[in-house]
Amino acid sequence: MSFGKQLNLFLVDGKPGGLLTAEVRGWTGHITAAPRTRIKELLEREEASRTGVYILLGEDPEAPESIRAYIGEGDEIGIRLKSHTQPPEKGGKDFWDRAILMTSKDANLTKAHVLYLESRLIQLAKRAQRSQVENTQSSDRSQRLPEADIAVMESYLAELEIVLPMLGVNIFRQPRQQIDRSTQVTTAVTSSDAPIFYLEHKPSDRRARAQEYDGQFTVLEGSQAASAWTGVRRGYRQLLENLHKDGTLRPVPTKDYSVFTRDRVMSSVSAAGAMITGRATNGRTEWRIEDSEMTYAEWQNFSLGEDHTSA
Repeated sequence: MSFGKQLNLFLVDGKPGGLLTAEVRGWTGHITAAPRTRIKELLEREEASRTGVYILLGEDPEAPESIRAYIGEGDEIGIRLKSHTQPPEKGGKDFWDRAILMTSKDANLTKAHVLYLESRLIQLAKRAQRSQVENTQSSDRSQRLPEADIAVMESYLAELEIVLPMLGVNIFRQPRQQIDRSTQVTTAVTSSDAPIFYLEHKPSDRRARAQEYDGQFTVLEGSQAASAWTGVRRGYRQLLENLHKDGTLRPVPTKDYSVFTRDRVMSSVSAAGAMITGRATNGRTEWRIEDSEMTYAEWQNFSLGEDHTSA
């Protein structure tokens, strides 16, 4: 049985695009977020003097529907953050336009704790494959903490995975439920209420399957996709090329299609459909429930208690 959570968001300057803080009742964690243009105010806050981890986020111009991310830690987190505002030739980073600081209200996070959190967040981000992670280190630091501390940090991570998407940070969201083999801690919560959808591209006999997990439309491993783009939308063309480049799609020799090598979260049902057909398509009407032929749009209306035949 799941219970609700109370998330407290505070817009420091009263503007949705400015400095904000986030807390969950009963959780000792504290999140502070700000656009790069407000970094001066962020560095002046008390949270910037705490031990913690941080995320730098920015658009990835080479990959539609993706962003670039850098994850770091620090004893005095503001010092590390300030170093990233320097020009690249002085060791700074120029891709990011938003910073997320994650600390603790009770000041109980130590250097060992944040090293562990940094390592785990990098692992989660790379596993989710929803961003270009700029970090080069990927060492496992799970053995550097006592077992009890690991349990506490995994609990901290579980809260982050709930709170961060509410701030528009989705780089850690997994397509389906996954278990970390080293800790046996569930790192993503999923819903199995959504049916399996399929899409067929009849001219080529390509067929794909998908399911919506936790509000994320996910094309399932083994689905067949276009090997080349035949449409006119450059964004989708680039996305298809990137899926081939990062190994999500693998061409099948002698066949006119590629195969999804893993589950892949898509930004929309239409983006998912375009990868299958090789052209822009209305995913809301092209994706259908297996064994019922109800479209995705009809299913959404039916879920709302509406007559799905009117969709």
